[in-house]
Amino acid sequence: MSTEIDLSLLDPVLEGHHGHKDALITMLQEVQEIYGYLPEAVLARLSDETGISLSRIYAVVTFYAQFHTTPRGRRIVRVCRGTACHVQGGNTIFQLVKQLLGIEEGQTSPDLEYTLETVACIGACALAPNVVVNGVTYSHVNAGKLSELFTRKDRR
Repeated sequence: MSTEIDLSLLDPVLEGHHGHKDALITMLQEVQEIYGYLPEAVLARLSDETGISLSRIYAVVTFYAQFHTTPRGRRIVRVCRGTACHVQGGNTIFQLVKQLLGIEEGQTSPDLEYTLETVACIGACALAPNVVVNGVTYSHVNAGKLSELFTRKDRR
């Protein structure tokens, strides 16, 4: 899966933060919004253009869980593993999601359609078990709802 990275997409970020080395996290967030992750070539150019060492950039990228250095799916699926969801069958839901998507936790499907993650709690305990897809929460999830969610043609 080798895809050419368009480094020119980085130009507006560099221009918007020219001379502001203290804006590294903001720049990384903007870059990740553009590319969907933080490609190595982009980080190298960011280092060259800002004068921030590549090791410093990687230190920040690897410290914060919000940053990703590998491509992610178009649909980010988060399964709640909190206590209420667990008690309401969350582990079974998680196993079904893994089976339906054909990937493990932390993996992205080969077609870059899905990335599967778990979260400690989404804060909707009364609606357990919960699954979040691209920011949309699906509550009282069961096998039927999951099957519909991941097989519909008009998926979000």
